[in-house]
Formats: sequence, structure tokens, C-alpha cells
Amino acid sequence: MQKNILFFLFPIFLVLSLFSCSSQKNSFTNRLYHNTTARFNAYYYANEKILELEGKIREEYQEDYSQVLPVFYPIDSSTIEANEALLEEAREMASKAIDWHKISKWVDPSYFLIGKVDYYKGQFEEAQNTFKYLNVNSEQDEVRHEALIQLLKSFVDLGQFEDANFVIDYLSKETSISRENKKFLYKTLAYYYETRGETDMIVPSIFKALELSNDKAEISRMHFMLGQMYQNAGLDAFAYEYYQKALTGSPNYERTFFAQLYSQQVAELEKSKDLKRVRDYYDELYKDNKNVDFRDVILFEKGRFEKKQGNLEEAIRLYSLAVKEPGENERQKGYIYQELSEIYLHEKEDFLKTKYYLDSALEKFKETDRNYADLASKKEVFDQYAKNYELLTRNDSLIRLSRLSPEEQEKFVSNYLEKEEERLILEAELANKKENTGIFENLLAFGGAGGSATSSFYWDNPTAIQRGALEFNRVWGNRPLTDNWRRSNRSFQDNEASESFSPQIRETEEAPEDSLASTPISTLPDKASLLSQIPNEPETREMMEAEMEDAYFNLGKLLYFDLKQPEKAIGYLEKLIQEFPQTPKKPEAYYTLYLASQELNTNPQIYFELLNAEFPNSQFTKSINNPDQVSGSQANIESGENYKEAYVYFQNREYATARSIIRETLNRYPLTKNTDRLLLLDIMISGKLESLELYKERLQGYLQQAKDEKLLDFAEELLKAVSGDRENDIDNEPEESEDDAMSTEVNEEDPADSLSNSPYQENKGQTHIFILPMDADLAENVGDLTAALESFHAENYPNQRLRTGTIAISRELSILIISPFPNAAKSMEYKDAFLNSFNIDSLPEEIKNSSFVISIENFQQLNKRKDIDEYRSFYENAY
Repeated sequence: MQKNILFFLFPIFLVLSLFSCSSQKNSFTNRLYHNTTARFNAYYYANEKILELEGKIREEYQEDYSQVLPVFYPIDSSTIEANEALLEEAREMASKAIDWHKISKWVDPSYFLIGKVDYYKGQFEEAQNTFKYLNVNSEQDEVRHEALIQLLKSFVDLGQFEDANFVIDYLSKETSISRENKKFLYKTLAYYYETRGETDMIVPSIFKALELSNDKAEISRMHFMLGQMYQNAGLDAFAYEYYQKALTGSPNYERTFFAQLYSQQVAELEKSKDLKRVRDYYDELYKDNKNVDFRDVILFEKGRFEKKQGNLEEAIRLYSLAVKEPGENERQKGYIYQELSEIYLHEKEDFLKTKYYLDSALEKFKETDRNYADLASKKEVFDQYAKNYELLTRNDSLIRLSRLSPEEQEKFVSNYLEKEEERLILEAELANKKENTGIFENLLAFGGAGGSATSSFYWDNPTAIQRGALEFNRVWGNRPLTDNWRRSNRSFQDNEASESFSPQIRETEEAPEDSLASTPISTLPDKASLLSQIPNEPETREMMEAEMEDAYFNLGKLLYFDLKQPEKAIGYLEKLIQEFPQTPKKPEAYYTLYLASQELNTNPQIYFELLNAEFPNSQFTKSINNPDQVSGSQANIESGENYKEAYVYFQNREYATARSIIRETLNRYPLTKNTDRLLLLDIMISGKLESLELYKERLQGYLQQAKDEKLLDFAEELLKAVSGDRENDIDNEPEESEDDAMSTEVNEEDPADSLSNSPYQENKGQTHIFILPMDADLAENVGDLTAALESFHAENYPNQRLRTGTIAISRELSILIISPFPNAAKSMEYKDAFLNSFNIDSLPEEIKNSSFVISIENFQQLNKRKDIDEYRSFYENAY
């Protein structure tokens, strides 16, 4: 059709070209020529290239029907890189439309295409500048509106929500927005709410977009999204209606399958009392050859159904079968592993298996997937658990073996290897039986093919293969695949390292239910390599015992603080104290035991008394003796200020004054982020005022308990300085280099370094917001504070449209946000007015004074890092 139009218009182009040589002469004929040529040549081809790229983005994105579909298809950088030529061609043609046809009405649309090219290439600043330029300079409302909506989308992409709010507010006042732009606007609003997690607001925006759409495929997709959101909200009748609507418009088979599956779930399956009929439904779906690619989904959904019926073991079995099914969607396997990790975490409390299922889940997701960050964060805790648990179990087993006589050790290892050989052969036999139960194996058996346990052909018999591998291993050892392996002059060091020997672990290990394929051939380490792992030397045992001491302590803290398992935490910490009564970690262990016992209401008084009796001067003792102490961010701020004051006195050799400030601070704020550096400064003062032996003893104790690596390194240097040739120098003044090390390594708030080392950037011309940190008590009554602030704003800032909201930074700390301010100066003016003119009884002066301002860009960093003190250090030097 387009070619016919071009053919028809060609004579007109030829005639017009005779009279229209200039791109500047603004006559009717000239305009007609340039409008027509620009539209059907340069602009047309540039737009086609953009549309082609957007088609590839849709085609190459694999929809994840297990989650609510995203409003817009996510942009994969690999897709952009693979289609770089399309973008360059689009830019080239759009530039020609601008350069060659300056008086045509297709100049502004061509600028918009250039903005989209930059947007797709990730050059957001250039793209945004182009869209802003069009909003200010274009006289074509349709182009201007489309540019504003694309600008809004880029702000949402970057999490610049305050800037996005300005655009939304601006567009809400615009009239005569075209139907297509309105649809784009409502979809972008849905994307805005999706990105912010405001699920309730997505649905109205999707409804508005639906009213304006004529694309059947797009309508089907939006109906499916609505079905998912209603299903998640528990509104099954609405969900069923929209899943059925999603079946119209010729959706692809994948969406059809999921729409039918979820329709049945919300209509019948979840409510049916006829459990056999529900199970039969899933079985029929599984048998249908059209659903071969979705068998993992079917087994997964059946497993979820069984879990809801309380059949946990059956659910695990079905999930384990599901991961073995071939499937094109790797994310689906990730969801299955994730579900298994949740079962082993919450239902079975098996944290080791939880860790390994989380590992498997993360392998199936991309870093850009929505749940990747949450899974990765959770995995860090379980990685630490597994590391300490496996180390503790292995070391305990080996140390027990080291207490046996050499003859008993050899006998134990021989028995262990025999049992392992029997286990491997049994596994091969079981695997062989499973292989022979398939329909194809049975059919092939009639033709004499197909393996069996009794097959005479060696390579058809997995049991024979396993026996052969073990026999080879017994004779020749565990040799890597290499040429000339029988050469007699090869040394034993050439062999690969044998597997770690941990008898107790192996005795309790289970094969993972979800193993995709068993290893065809397994080998055993030789006896000598296993015997060599037993720590018969006292030095090795001592090292392993020290590792166990750390592991008991780490597991106790992980279980209490991270995994919320106070009872299990008590078990590990009590074992620590029982096995290592002289451990320097005892004060913190008692403290954690006190907290866990208090939570379980199991006589925490025992640990209260032990702390006071054995460690009366410990910061942990002071903490439980002063339960009403100031804590949280305010304690961090005040203790940090006191530290800086004490350090100045220390530098001026006023040691008694410095010590007085330090000890008063440690009494008032026993446990803050500044505790370690306050303690180290107090130790340094003891080096000036007390004996050398006490100084060394305190440094050694500090090295056992402190956690900050920089402080530990510096303390170690101090200890070395008084443990060697310099012992007699303790009364001398510190060398300049040592004094510098203390000020930079310990005093992290040193103004000279805070700006250069800070993750925050100074940008006072950017949009700013005002922040008021709040503790838990104040956050509970934030409604009264917000109402008072709105009255304050209505009276003093009636035309600024200031907005108020709250965000939880941590369990103990929330922040109240007031925005937006066009720059730093305006935000600081507001802060001055707030401090001097805003008063409410529920807001203490010290909380008011803790307020600060921050740019939008820096707020994104703060929201990610969750460390207000870190930002405050930057703020005090930058503002």
C-alpha cells in the first residue's frame, strides 16, 4: 500500500522539485514539497527502524506468566547491542529529515525519534534534554505530549519520582491530548505505579488504556494482567472474567495455556472438595501432547495445590519432578527452586538445604529479574550459615577421629570406603531401574535394545560401569583424564586433590530431590588421602578448634539476629561457652543469650547475673543494665560527636578530659556504631596514663572482640609497636604517621576526606527534598505530625504544592520526606523556617535538629545504602 502511494506521488515530487530547491524558502509550494518528502522518505524510514527495534524487543522478551506481566516489555541491553545498526540508521535518517527539510512539519517528530534513539541506547540525559526541548519549543501538541510522556517514562526508569510527579502534574492540565497519546500516558502511569509498588493504582490506569486501545494482541495482554492482579487480590470472579477475555484476540499458545490454567484455578480448582477431580485435571493437562513444553508448570501448580491441602511431602516430590522436566522458560525452574527453599526454610527449618535451593534459584534468574535482588540478599545469610555449619561439622568429625589410635583410624576409613562403595553401586542400580521404567525402554526391549541391570553388553549396564570405575580407582587411584596415565614416573602430586573427608556429614546427607541428572560415574578417594586429612598434629587441631569456636559464635548470632531462631541460637551459644569457657567472645555470647532467653521468656536473669559477675565493665553489661538508654540514630549521632570532641582532647594531650568524655559516652550509649572506636581511643589513653602490660593486655582483648577491619588493622599496628624494640617508647609522643593513621582510619568523619571518599555527589542545582529522621515511637504517631505540617505548608507555602510522605529505612528508623524543592537553596530556606517556626508538642527539639536536605540523585543512594550517618557526614561538609 505504501509503495503504491509513493508511486502515485512520484510525478508530483518531480514537478515540485523543479520549483522547490531551497529548504529555507517558506512558500506554500516549498512547504508542500518538504512536508511530503520528509514524511515519506527520511522520517518514514527512521520511524520504521524504531518500530522494527521495538518489535524485536517484544519478540525476544520471554514473558514470565508466573508473575504479573510488566506493563512495558523490559529492554534487554543485549537486544539493543545486537540491533545497534537499526538505531544508527534511525538517527541518520531522522537527522536528514531535520537538515534537509527545515521548514517541514516533520522536523519536531524527527527530533522525537532522535530522543528515542538515545533513550534505547541508554543515553538518558541526552534523551531527556531532547524531550524537554520539544516540550518548550514545539508548536505541535501531539509531538509535545508524546515527548513529555516519553520523558515521564525515562524518569520512572531511573527512579526519579519527584521529577516524574512534576510531569504528571503538568500533563494533567493539558487539553487536546490525542487518543494514541492518552493510551501511552495511561500505560506510563500504570508503569509508574508498578515501579513504586502501588498495585492498587495500576488497575485503574490499565482500564483507561484498554478503553483507548484497538490492538487485539495488546488488549489480550492487558486483560491477562488484570486477571493476575485480581487473582492476587483474592477476587476470583473478576480474575476469571479477565482470564477469559484474555483468550480473545488470537493470543499465542503460551498465553492461552496460562489463561486457561489460571481460569480453572480461580473458578474451580482452589475451592473444589472433589480432590480427585482436581488431581485428574492436572494429570490430563500433563498427558496432553500440546502441553509438553509446560509440563514443569503443570507439576509445579499441582505441587502448590498439594501444599495447600497440607500434603507437604507430595508437594516436594512434585516440585522435584518439575525441575527435571525440559522447558524453555528458565525462570520457571527458578520459581520451583525458590518454592523449595521456602519449604525447607519455613516448614522444615533445614537452613542448609534452603541455601542450596537458593543457589539453584539464582542460577535461573537474571540480575534484571524482579526477585533477583531479594533472593541474592537472602542468600548471603544462608551462605554464612552453610559456611559455618559445614566447617563446624567437618572439624568436629575429624577431631573426633584424631583421638583414635592409628589402627582405629585406618579401620574407620576402610569401613567408610566400603560403605561408600556399596552406596554408589546401590545408587547405580536404582538409577538403572528408573531408566528402564519408561515406555520407550519397554518398547525397545522387544527389539533387544535398551539397557537392563542384567544386560551382557558392558556400556548398557550402569551398575557394571560403576563397578568398573570403582575397581579402576582401587587399582590406579583417582586419576584425572590425561594421556600416558600409566607412566610409572608420574608422581602422586599430579593427582587431583581428593574430596574433603567428613564422615558425619556424609552419613546424614540426602541426595537432593531435584537433581536433574545423577553423575554417570562416581569415584572414591584413596585411603591415604583420607587419612592425611585427620589432624593428628596438635597445631592443626588447635587451628581447627579455633575455627569451631568462631563457627559456634557466628551460628548463634546468625540464628538469633538473621534467622529469628532464638531457641537454636541458645543451643549454639551455650555449646560455645561449654566447649570454650575462656573464649573472648563470652560477653557478647552472654548478651545474645540474654536477648534470646528474654524473647522466649526462659529466665534471662541467669545471663544478666553472669554478665554482671564476670564482665562488669563490658559494654554489653552496661547495655542490659540501662534498658532505657537512648538508642538508634540519635545515639549514633551523639556518640559520634562526643568521639570527635574526645579525639581533639587526645591530640592536645589532655588525656584525663578525653577519657572522661569517652567513658561517659560509653556509659550512656553502650552499643552504637561508634563503640569500637571509642574503646580503642580509651585504650590509647591507657597507654599514656597506665602500665605497658595493661596497655598490651587491653589491645590483645580488643583484637579479639572488635569488628571494624580498619580499626583492627590499626590496633594490630599499635600492639606491634609495643611488643618489639619500641617497648620503651610508650611514654614518648606518637609519631606523626601513627597520629595520622588514627585520625583517618578511626575518625571516619574527617572533613578532609569525607567529600572525596563519599558515594554522594554535590549537585545543589538539582531538585532537593527535606528529610526528618524519626524513631519508632514518633513514626507511630506520624499522622498527627503530617497533619500539622500540611497546615504549616498551607499557611506559609500555599503555592508550592509541597508533598509529605514517610519511608521505613530500617526496623527502628523511618524518615519523613517533604518535597519537592527546585534546588538546594530553596530546601535550606525551608529547613530554616521549619526549625524556627514549626512547633508541635510531639516533636522534640533534638529530632527537629536532626533534619537535613538531600538531592534527588543522592536520595536514591541513601535509600539503597540505608546509612543516614554516612550521608550526614557528606551533608555537614557540603551544605
